Amino acid sequence: MLTDKLKNYNILLGSQSSRRKQFLRDLRIPFTTVSIDVDEDYPKYLHGNEITSYLAELKADAYDGTLEENDILITADTLVRVSGKVLGKPKNSEEAREMLNLLSEKQHEAISSICLKTNSKKTIISDTTTVHFKKLTDEEIDFYIDNYKPFDKAGAYGIQEWLGYVAVEKIEGSFYNVMGFPIHKFYTEMMKL
Repeated sequence: MLTDKLKNYNILLGSQSSRRKQFLRDLRIPFTTVSIDVDEDYPKYLHGNEITSYLAELKADAYDGTLEENDILITADTLVRVSGKVLGKPKNSEEAREMLNLLSEKQHEAISSICLKTNSKKTIISDTTTVHFKKLTDEEIDFYIDNYKPFDKAGAYGIQEWLGYVAVEKIEGSFYNVMGFPIHKFYTEMMKL
């Protein structure tokens, strides 16, 4: 199992995301969280998983610690794309409301990338999931924003929360990728160690 494969490695998670931490815990991977401060700007000519791959790698390269022989640094990024527009995390309620109105009654893509960095190589894993939303009422949007404060989530929603229960009509691809971590691809890559 993966726990046995990783017993000689020191896993560093360069993310404060409670969901990503829980994924590693659920996989029974011991890890240490490290803080990485980076401006998440990207070249505007990038599209889709090019953006998330760029940002995941940017975060890995911004790590100011020294990676030892048995260290693996994990960084990640997620975005939502709807009607050609890229949605990151909303800064406030107004921006969250705008994003959710954009997603209402449309399909969108949740795109996530993970960068695995050691002292000798980097590997990027990406995945895209298509999510179909029903038409959202203003009351539903306001209720969700007021009660769930989705300011740490790309596209202003968490599929595992109330809005995901009531708005998602269909998904094509990985549910966990929408949560920000293509865990099936991560597991496969880590099993190659």
